[in-house]
Amino acid sequence: MSFDVVRATLLALIQGLTEFLPISSSAHLILPSALLGWPDQGLGFDIAVHLGTLLAVLLYFRSDLWRLATGSWDALATRRMTPESKQVGLLALATLPVVIVGFLLRSVVEQGFREVETIAATTVVFGILLGVGERVGSGTRRIADIGVKDALVIGVAQILALIPGTSRSGITTTAALFCGMDRVEASRFSFLLSIPVIGAAATLLLVELLQAEAVNWSELAYGMLISGVSAYCCIHLFLSFINRIGFMPFVYYRIALGAVLWAWLLL
Repeated sequence: MSFDVVRATLLALIQGLTEFLPISSSAHLILPSALLGWPDQGLGFDIAVHLGTLLAVLLYFRSDLWRLATGSWDALATRRMTPESKQVGLLALATLPVVIVGFLLRSVVEQGFREVETIAATTVVFGILLGVGERVGSGTRRIADIGVKDALVIGVAQILALIPGTSRSGITTTAALFCGMDRVEASRFSFLLSIPVIGAAATLLLVELLQAEAVNWSELAYGMLISGVSAYCCIHLFLSFINRIGFMPFVYYRIALGAVLWAWLLL
């Protein structure tokens, strides 16, 4: 089956690049359809690009994940807490709130917060909050230094990412900055936290896809490849430069993007 290569490339790149940047993928994904009149990309394509970003973060953090897995196994074998098992526990704790709320309120969020007005507002509001976190919250704490309270704060903040335009990576990084973590460590924790969240989202979408009638597998494979490669490159470059550039460029970008969305609404 054939597909629109330009459309698939642009949408997959948007997903891959914006999933891990604090700028909101949902805010960017509405622009092509709004400005170019493109139809919805479809459930299957959504799954493909989500799986692409999931594979990218798994591949990039493969050493960390192996260390966490072996350290947690040692903790089970010796019945003693290890730094790795502690980190796994904190990641699980920070994931739990959004899983529970997302499961209970999924239909409400999908039906009640998809308007462009909501996305434009959250893009600006949570962009400004990220700027506040950058100015007053960022510190020197590392992932190994955080505790249960910090994980809960980040986990509760992640619930807000259910509202389109908030940005999952943006709100979790903002919360981590307010907990005193430095930029790189806050970002790394946010990226690791994305693994169960993206995995759960892709699983839910896959269940829905199994009920669909026709699937363009070539388009799905292409979308997964483009989103995965772009996401991997994005993670690498972001972690390489974030300490030098800080989060303020992303704050200014979000404010500008929100202004564009509001201008489009008013025209």
